Amino acid sequence: MSIILHPTYFPNLAHFVAMVKAKTVLFEAQDNFVKQTYRNRAYIYGANGKLSLNIPVIYSQKNRQKYRDVKIFNETKWQSLHWKSLLSAYKTSPFFEYYEDELYPLFHSKEDYLLDFNFKCLEVTCECLQLALNMFKTERYVSSPEDTIDYRDLVNAKKESPQTFDSYTQVFHSKHGFISNLSILDLLFNEGPNALNYLESQTLTTL
Repeated sequence: MSIILHPTYFPNLAHFVAMVKAKTVLFEAQDNFVKQTYRNRAYIYGANGKLSLNIPVIYSQKNRQKYRDVKIFNETKWQSLHWKSLLSAYKTSPFFEYYEDELYPLFHSKEDYLLDFNFKCLEVTCECLQLALNMFKTERYVSSPEDTIDYRDLVNAKKESPQTFDSYTQVFHSKHGFISNLSILDLLFNEGPNALNYLESQTLTTL
């Protein structure tokens, strides 16, 4: 099975469930950038519940801009804020220290382009999961690709996700209950080496 989907910021579980079950993963690299999507957003589980981490970008809605050309607005200290949020949310989780050294450089070295940064995050995450993806990037935009399951709609952060996955123990579970389909980081920090087995056991709801 071949799939196509957007590279996003520390993809949520729906993206990863789709990827681990695919024979070939094709990443859309020729689309236009759209705001309020997972391209520059990830959700984690903070002390007060679901917390959004947003990467600020330099973008004008007046002119269509390719995703690959969108630059990160590095004048703000967004990386420091995201890292502090992760520390606050997961420093007491079972496996945060296990993966901390691999993830730390992503939040302490400057990256100019959003798409490049998202691919770096994906690469590091796959290393943590010990997941080898047979992945490619699109060379042109195709609205209805043949012989490929189209999961590009998973990128829509505004649309309420129909994805519900099996519960696992989360740091603030006793406060707010289980929150499904968060960033892969939530699963990684809480389940550690078992994260890949978890992803393989889940079923993706048809969009």
